Amino acid sequence: MKKLNLNFLNEENKKTTLVPKVASQELTKDEVKDAMMAISALGIFEANGKQLYVTPKSAHYSETIITELF
Repeated sequence: MKKLNLNFLNEENKKTTLVPKVASQELTKDEVKDAMMAISALGIFEANGKQLYVTPKSAHYSETIITELF
């Protein structure tokens, strides 16, 4: 299963990543950009008094391949 990784810069210009638990694997570039802009505009995510998702930077799908041994 693919996971959507949303990369932002935080208030200190450091990379932060948001990985939604549920995300369609069929999202377009524009849909993801719009969602990231909306998340950024909310300004509700913070840690240690600093905003986490200030500037949308990039997004990608990642896939983990699991090989069972037994």
